[in-house]
Amino acid sequence: MEQTDLDELYSWFDTYVEPFLETDEEGARNIQLKIEHTRKVCEAMAQLSVGERLSENEARVASAVALLHDVGRFPQYRRWRTFRDSDSDNHARLAVEVIREQNILAELDSAEQLLIEEAVRFHNLLEPPATVKSPTRLFINLIRDADKLDIWRVFVELLAQPPEKRASAATLGLPDLPDTASGACVAALDSGSIVRLETATCFNDFKLLQISWVYDLTCSTARRMLRERGYIETLAASLPQRSEIREAVSKAVLSLST
Repeated sequence: MEQTDLDELYSWFDTYVEPFLETDEEGARNIQLKIEHTRKVCEAMAQLSVGERLSENEARVASAVALLHDVGRFPQYRRWRTFRDSDSDNHARLAVEVIREQNILAELDSAEQLLIEEAVRFHNLLEPPATVKSPTRLFINLIRDADKLDIWRVFVELLAQPPEKRASAATLGLPDLPDTASGACVAALDSGSIVRLETATCFNDFKLLQISWVYDLTCSTARRMLRERGYIETLAASLPQRSEIREAVSKAVLSLST
C-alpha cells in the first residue's frame, strides 16, 4: 500500500460519512460519536504502530484497518437507530459489505485487500478465530487493542457529561442504575474473564465489561498507554463501591503491569 492509497481512503471516508449527519439532533450526535471514534482509533493505531515497530507499509495497512473497522456503524444506525449488534446486524460484517460495495480497496493487491477485510471482519469477536494466521492475526490484534483504547476514552468522557448531552446509542439502551451491578459480571471480572455483553443488564455492568477488556489486550504498547491514561481507574470510580467490585478491579489494574 502506498501513502497515496491511504490518503485516498481518508478522503473517501470523509465523503462517505457526511450524509449520515443529515438527521435529527440525537441521530447526528450518535453519528458524530462514531466519526470521532474512528479518527481517535486511527491516532491510537499510529501510536501502536510506532510502539510495536511496524514497517512503514505495515503501518499504512494498520491505518487502513483502523479507518475502516467501523464503517458499518453508519448504515447500521441509519437503519436500526442502534449500535447494538444483537438488535440489528453485525457491524463488522456490515463494514466489509460497505468496503466491497464502494470498491475502495480496488487499487491494492489482492493479499492486502484480503488482509484488511479479514481484520475488519474479525475485530469485534469475543475471540478471533484460531485458524487466522500471521500476518492477518497481527492486524486483528492491533485493531482490537486500538479500538478498546478509544472506547475507554469515549466512556470516560461520556461519564463527565450530563445524561441529556450523552450520545444515547453509546450505552446500548442499558439502564443507568447507580447502585446496581450484577453478581455474574463482578464474578467474571474477578476471575480474569471477559464479561459477556449478554450478561450485562445495566450501565454499571457495561463498565465492568469494559474493565474486563484489560485481559484481552495483546500489545505491550496498548497496556502502557492504558496505564498512562488511567481510564480503568476513572471507570471504577463511577461504580458502586462494594468490596467485591474494588477487589475485582484491583486485579484487573494489577494485570496491566505483568
